[in-house]
Amino acid sequence: MRRRLQNLPYRYARRVVVFVVGSCMVLVGIAMIVLPGPAFIVIPAGLGVLALEFAWARLWLKKLKAASKHVISSVSSLGGKKEASKNTSGKDPG
Repeated sequence: MRRRLQNLPYRYARRVVVFVVGSCMVLVGIAMIVLPGPAFIVIPAGLGVLALEFAWARLWLKKLKAASKHVISSVSSLGGKKEASKNTSGKDPG
């Protein structure tokens, strides 16, 4: 019991540090949406830091991953449709 109480301040300090660092990363990433910078990298990284200690951040990160997979599959399917519509016969249409 005593050892458990000794680790308590460390656990709280770790949560505070993770919260401050992760929140700063997310806020900087949000600012990078309108400012020049890689917002699409910094925001998930900040959520990843927050997910080390907080369940709500893990949930947001899972939703973000699912949404990004959906967007990537949509974009890649659009690229395939463009390729199929190109003239592949070798003749000049004009």
